[in-house]
Amino acid sequence: MASSEKNLSDTKLNQRFDISKFGFGLVVAEWNEQVTEALYLGAYQTLINVGANQEKIERINVPGTFELSLGAQWMAEHHDMDAVICIGCVIQGETRHFDFICKAVADGITNVSLKFNKPVTFGVLTPDNMKQALDRAGGKYGNKGIEAATAAIKMLEIKSN
Repeated sequence: MASSEKNLSDTKLNQRFDISKFGFGLVVAEWNEQVTEALYLGAYQTLINVGANQEKIERINVPGTFELSLGAQWMAEHHDMDAVICIGCVIQGETRHFDFICKAVADGITNVSLKFNKPVTFGVLTPDNMKQALDRAGGKYGNKGIEAATAAIKMLEIKSN
């Protein structure tokens, strides 16, 4: 979690863990594209930097954050897909729509992970405003996409042991 004391991008990975054999799916919401593209780039670059095979990384776009769960399920159904990273951003508005979307997405992503017994990570920002989103998409608090990719890698390492 990002705070004034912790940057999202300050993560440690076991450099000896070989991730080149694993398939990664990235499901990216098109809504709030300025934010989700930055999150995607953080996740993708993290995978590449630690040795993921570029040919084993697949991306699909979905219209919005609500659609991440179904997109993640479609990705997880592939036997060559070992982990799925969900990227989205829901900015608080004036109505309760925010609450319903955030809960549905969190529950949906969790359910996909449990159903397919694969890491399906939550790279979804839920800020109060665009400034907070940008601060967490490569700004002063790092990049939540990096955190989501790191979580997927760490879960694969745990499962592999």
